[in-house]
Amino acid sequence: MQQEKYIYNVTVNFEEEIHDEWLTWIKEHIPQVLGTGKFEKATLTKVLVEDKIEGHTYSIQYTSYSRETLDAYYKEDADRLRAEVTEKFANKILSFRTELQIVNEYHVTFK
Repeated sequence: MQQEKYIYNVTVNFEEEIHDEWLTWIKEHIPQVLGTGKFEKATLTKVLVEDKIEGHTYSIQYTSYSRETLDAYYKEDADRLRAEVTEKFANKILSFRTELQIVNEYHVTFK
């Protein structure tokens, strides 16, 4: 039986004034998170919305190997890596985290 995978999703919103600084920083931060060995990949996306939301919103989705590795990330790495975000950006960003359980994945192959 295949082990269940989870996505650890971090959504962030921030003002225009720190956009370039944050984007440069997150491109260095993601490899640090992957370097914990708890995730097989990460996807950085820009959230596209029609509403009048101030600033920019991004989502980073980290795919874990299993529930156990996600729990190990929380226990062993999350506090340290979150502290880096707080130290760097303090009150300049708003973020929230969600977990998603992958039920099925579908792929298409064109011949």
